[in-house]
Amino acid sequence: MAIHSRLADTPFEPESELAGFIAELDGEGAVVSFVGLARPATKTGEAVHGLFLDHHPRLTVLSLEAIAAESERRFQVSAVRIVHRCGAIRPGEPIVFVAAASRHRRAAFEAADYLMDRLKTEAMFWKREDGPDGSRWIEPTDRDYADRDRWR
Repeated sequence: MAIHSRLADTPFEPESELAGFIAELDGEGAVVSFVGLARPATKTGEAVHGLFLDHHPRLTVLSLEAIAAESERRFQVSAVRIVHRCGAIRPGEPIVFVAAASRHRRAAFEAADYLMDRLKTEAMFWKREDGPDGSRWIEPTDRDYADRDRWR
């Protein structure tokens, strides 16, 4: 089992992450990946100049590792990779990359979906949107928690 999680304080290239992930596989028949991008607008349509994801160096890494490990226990996946940005992020830049590999597609799809639902609600980050009218801290939505709770 190859479980990798990484906190990135500079931009990363999802294409390189996916290529590296696939290069480490050993006969799996399915790979599912997801890339989350910073949006240029808030949920209500106001401009966003950037995001800032504050974090605790050790606790944030531990939260990423725990989420990745739990996906391996729940699903028949042979490899998982998480890369999550922290710090200042501009609109259009990747925030998160997840990938899951398994012998068959269903487990890989479920694991990737599960990873994102958990990361969105439980990864140890404090997220701030910065725009023309100032900054505001944002939290996961009720929908985010409902998505996560379906896995319980």
